[in-house]
Amino acid sequence: MTSTNNFEPSRRRRVSSTALARAFLLGLALTLVTGTVMTIQLLPTNQIVLSEGQISHEEIVAPYQKTFVSEILTEEARLLAEQTVESIYDGPDPQVARQQVANARRVLNFIDSVRHDSYATPPEQHVYLSAIEGVPLSTKVISRTLALSNEDWQQVMEQTVRVVEDLMRQAILEDDVYTTRRLVASRISFDLSDEQREVVTSLSKPLIQPNTFYNAQETAAQRQAAREQVLPVERTIMEGQVIVRRGAQVSAEAIEILTNYELLQPQLDWSKTASTVASALFIVLILVGYLLRFQTPILEKGRLSLLLLLLLSLFLIAARLMVPGHTILPYLFPLATMGMLICSLLDGQLAVLSLLFIGAVIAFMTNGSLELVTYALGGSLLATLALGKIQRLSTFAWGGVYVILTNLAVLAMFRLPMQETDLQGWLALGAATIVNGGISVSLALAGFYLLGQLFDLPTTLRLMELARPTHPLLRQLLLKAPGTYHHSILVSNMVEQAAEQIGADALLSRVGAFYHDIGKTARPYFFVDNQADGINAHERLDPQTSAEIIISHVKDGLDMAKKYRLPSAVRDFITQHQGTGVVSFFYHRACQEAGETEKVDESKFRYPGPKPQSKETGILMLADSCEAAVRASGPTSRQQIKEIVRQVTDAKMLAGELDECDLTLRDLDQIRQTFVDTLSGVFHPRVKYPDDEKKEPSASDQPETENETETSNISAAERP
Repeated sequence: MTSTNNFEPSRRRRVSSTALARAFLLGLALTLVTGTVMTIQLLPTNQIVLSEGQISHEEIVAPYQKTFVSEILTEEARLLAEQTVESIYDGPDPQVARQQVANARRVLNFIDSVRHDSYATPPEQHVYLSAIEGVPLSTKVISRTLALSNEDWQQVMEQTVRVVEDLMRQAILEDDVYTTRRLVASRISFDLSDEQREVVTSLSKPLIQPNTFYNAQETAAQRQAAREQVLPVERTIMEGQVIVRRGAQVSAEAIEILTNYELLQPQLDWSKTASTVASALFIVLILVGYLLRFQTPILEKGRLSLLLLLLLSLFLIAARLMVPGHTILPYLFPLATMGMLICSLLDGQLAVLSLLFIGAVIAFMTNGSLELVTYALGGSLLATLALGKIQRLSTFAWGGVYVILTNLAVLAMFRLPMQETDLQGWLALGAATIVNGGISVSLALAGFYLLGQLFDLPTTLRLMELARPTHPLLRQLLLKAPGTYHHSILVSNMVEQAAEQIGADALLSRVGAFYHDIGKTARPYFFVDNQADGINAHERLDPQTSAEIIISHVKDGLDMAKKYRLPSAVRDFITQHQGTGVVSFFYHRACQEAGETEKVDESKFRYPGPKPQSKETGILMLADSCEAAVRASGPTSRQQIKEIVRQVTDAKMLAGELDECDLTLRDLDQIRQTFVDTLSGVFHPRVKYPDDEKKEPSASDQPETENETETSNISAAERP
């Protein structure tokens, strides 16, 4: 029992080691199934194994005419367009020209200063001029430079600057520097002597440098623009045309054609496979994480985990077989069946997450086809969300209607704007949508019955069948133990109303209360409910034997429930409604006869349990005890009933009988109020008529020798 005053449906529960182990196994199995479905072709195909450069051992022809966009031809056309774009250079850089003219003046000024250096010897002048950076001069040129007269040197200086400036004005590429330097001699004035022309040439050539540079970015942009202007090139293959001849080497073009015809079996790409498995692991972790955080009971019950794994695996395999590579089959894939089954058998929120899980796998299979993913999820989600509690078969039929209408809307949303589907295509898709809805409903209905029986689940329809008074066990209870039958009816009303009040499963609670005491039909006369003639069979038995008979009604009820194949959830009400309580009346009687309490083995007088494990069985324990206590005490006011109910519920809580169920203190307050309202309507004071004063006491006024006759309300509540 939880000691909180706030009812929190989504509060986090402590995850048991069993749940963790099953979560790991479920995740591992789902990852293997999902990864296999996403990477491996499940059915054999007519695809062949070939690679570029391999020798073909058979002749392959086109099965039908097909036109497709050839990536190879398109790339060739784009390369040709790219090659037509010449390299782009920036215009002559004036800054480079100015820099080289400045360099020319600097070199000439340096030579002029050396020529007029009166302190330098001729050898020293030769050394100075040979060391000019960037302008290498031969010894011959240096000698002629030093030998020129001032007038001739002045002409050389002017002519050198003019030639360098003139040539640097034009565009000079890096590859054109040598050619441009050869033009120096043609630009020198013929008025100069040969010696002057030689000096001008030697000084000018090194100063001619590239001033126009390659613009890689602009060139790439222009070439990319030229590529983009090329339209995709289509290739048409005629029916019967030979794609690969026998004994010929397989070309890239042949591989492309085979790929477009889907005749080529794709080779296993380990990097892609690893990526696919990682994707599968990611979505599986999300699902398992949700189960650990919000749906721990599903993991704790092995059959529920197995059911979830079975449904997900079946629909993963079905998606692989029906969705990729087909035209109409994807529109027949009944994904809504899985959503409705998980919603009705397990949980609605889990159903939505499971649909999204399958939707992610479909998106991977279809390379992100928004139409197919929306088509698969749209109707499935709407049908699942609208399903609610299944109380009649028409609920499934309405789910099929939602699937059909939603899928038709999805088709119209995606197909009408494109206007690519003709009338025949619309008829085929519409028929597929209607058939999809019918198949989804049929499979969901069949699965609901079959899986409910196979996995021992208390489905709504199954519980409604058990709630019918014509069920053989209830008929036996009415005929053999009528008092117990009426007690069960009253307790079922109390339990149902309390369950509705706190958000528990009201239908399961009601049905469980119907069958919780069916074991009393084995020996009905040993229970005070059925002792109409006032004869007490326990008067001739010792206390331990009487206690064993009383306690045995739990085991007898369980045997009957198994014989008639009642769901385990209903059988839990039989085994848990008494918890581990003591049959106190016979225990105290045994103690009195023994004289000392230590001489009596209390375990012989205690129910085997277990204690209530769910809210529903906990409510039944309280209702069973409260009804017995109120009936035994005969209260005359609502306040007395309220006090009796409080004493009984407090006693059960203090005894630890509610420690293993999820009832909170706030739940107990609401349950007490509901019990008081129900019992007040049954055990209210009545007006005494004159004939009532002469009426003989009934059997119900006698002590409850079923298990106790103590005067306290708590003892009176401890009935089998």
